[in-house]
Amino acid sequence: MRTAPYNREKAVAYAHSWAYGRNPAYYNFDKIGGDCTNFVSQCIFSGDAVMNYTPVLGWYYLGVSKRSPSWTGVEFLYSFITKNKEAGPFAQEVSVRDIEPGDFVQLKFGGDSFAHTPFVVKTGSPPDVSNILVAAHTIDSDFRPLSSYSWSDIRYVHILGIRR
Repeated sequence: MRTAPYNREKAVAYAHSWAYGRNPAYYNFDKIGGDCTNFVSQCIFSGDAVMNYTPVLGWYYLGVSKRSPSWTGVEFLYSFITKNKEAGPFAQEVSVRDIEPGDFVQLKFGGDSFAHTPFVVKTGSPPDVSNILVAAHTIDSDFRPLSSYSWSDIRYVHILGIRR
């Protein structure tokens, strides 16, 4: 299996294109738990990623009833992408200073688990909470300041590449 670079520019362009709309190729999960992680998975996939069709534990979308939990679930995406050793995107949790456009963050709002996945579209130099801008679904936004959210915990996920 070879490793390929992740195309951050394509992923960010996709985020801007669909931040306030829904790509008809994908189901809109707004009314059944939220569309944030589905949107982020679409963004990552558009950055030249490949799907991982491993049943249950992979990362793929073939339709509303033929998808992996990691395509649409906040905690499942984190688990897949930070542990993936097979085909598809792989990433690691990093500090805020290592985040780049094309990465994502996950927010916890006081419960036991992370509940929202915004996609990073722009950062300052060096990146910090005050200069990171995100795109997101569920509450649709683009170029939204990360600092405008009220969270109890945050994690930063940096995509390292794609395995083919």
